[in-house]
Amino acid sequence: MAPTMRNHNSSNGGSGKPDKFANAGAAAGGFVGGLGSSIAPPINITLNRNTTNHGTGTGGGAHGNRPHAEALLPAPEFTSPAQVRQYCNTLRSAAVALSIEVAMGSEILKGVLAAVPDPQGRALGSRIRAQKVARKMQRSADALRDAAKNAAACYSAFQQEFEEEINRVRHRARRPQVPQMNWSQQ
Repeated sequence: MAPTMRNHNSSNGGSGKPDKFANAGAAAGGFVGGLGSSIAPPINITLNRNTTNHGTGTGGGAHGNRPHAEALLPAPEFTSPAQVRQYCNTLRSAAVALSIEVAMGSEILKGVLAAVPDPQGRALGSRIRAQKVARKMQRSADALRDAAKNAAACYSAFQQEFEEEINRVRHRARRPQVPQMNWSQQ
């Protein structure tokens, strides 16, 4: 690309020197515009924001506005089979999510504590101590996983034990049969 010469009336004081940066912006823009889409990886951003306040107050503690335990489950009103199913499914899904969080927390805790130097200078002393501490949190994760299994088993047991009552109501809730044409009556 040849340098462009500006008119003597330009801002370079009429010195007649070539303005070597005159087209630099256009050249850079064309280069970036041409290669930008082929070099840059696609970026997806997902934002989930819960704006409802379930009585958590404005402080919310050290973790912001995290919901309290009563916000995780619906009210324990068991006046229909649908409410029993909803409560058990909500309990199961909350326990599964919490068990995954606690298991991850256990692994993170184990990694952080393993990095602390052992006071006696033993080679694997910190790792052994970290494992002992993290084992308790891992047991909590296992208990939450068992709670999820028991919540699903609760609804299954409810269906088995109260099958007669459920079927009796289902029978009444069925659609009315379409009237059949009686061809013998003419």
